[in-house]
Amino acid sequence: MLSFYSRILVAYDGSKLSEKALQTAIELLKQSPEIELDVATVYDVPKGLEGFGLYNEGLLKDFRAGTEKMMRKVEQKLKDLNIPNQFRTYVLEGNSAKVLIDFANERDTDLIVIGSRGLSGLQEVFLGSVSHYVVQHANCPVFIVK
Repeated sequence: MLSFYSRILVAYDGSKLSEKALQTAIELLKQSPEIELDVATVYDVPKGLEGFGLYNEGLLKDFRAGTEKMMRKVEQKLKDLNIPNQFRTYVLEGNSAKVLIDFANERDTDLIVIGSRGLSGLQEVFLGSVSHYVVQHANCPVFIVK
């Protein structure tokens, strides 16, 4: 079967919607062994915590280690599927929306699969919607999972 996509990027943050996004991408992978999958999570180091004594290297290391552990579970889940497709997981740092767009462009992504939101409603109001930004700025189709 011929697929329209050769490289799919899933934005993953451990939320239920990102799990659904990953599952959606897996269903697409099953259509063709030629499709490659990138699963990326992006964490942003909180700014302004220094004045409250909350910013320290140990905290950042723990946060990064937790993020890497989450992505190892994703990698194991993909390995357990025994699909012939090539896949990679990535832990990226920075503004989630911008980093995802830059990463998709660098990797020549054909399709981005992302949950409609990964944050609570109140957080989304203050931080902005990653999925909305991705839809507005992506150079490829975006599949939003609700």
